[in-house]
Amino acid sequence: MHDLASLADEHLAKARVEPHGRSAELIMHDGSLRQSIIALASGCALDEHNTPPAASLQVLRGRVRITAGDSSEELGVGRLGMLPKVRHGLLALEDSVVLLTAVNP
Repeated sequence: MHDLASLADEHLAKARVEPHGRSAELIMHDGSLRQSIIALASGCALDEHNTPPAASLQVLRGRVRITAGDSSEELGVGRLGMLPKVRHGLLALEDSVVLLTAVNP
């Protein structure tokens, strides 16, 4: 079992001192299921990247914007959203930690 609050604290502290302002760890891998914790310092982003066949994002700390082409969606603490089925990016609107759940065949 993982303590998400402790992992969030740990990775946010790392993200704040990393040159690219981010820290991540794969915390669960079971067959095609993967869960990762991702921390981003305010203003830092994950550039556009491909989406796995199924994925969701839960905000544990802060506020983020998911971008996909001309559209975007903001998520705050406690929000859970599906990732778009197209290339997308992620921007931290404030120091943020998210839990990414993905299914890859």
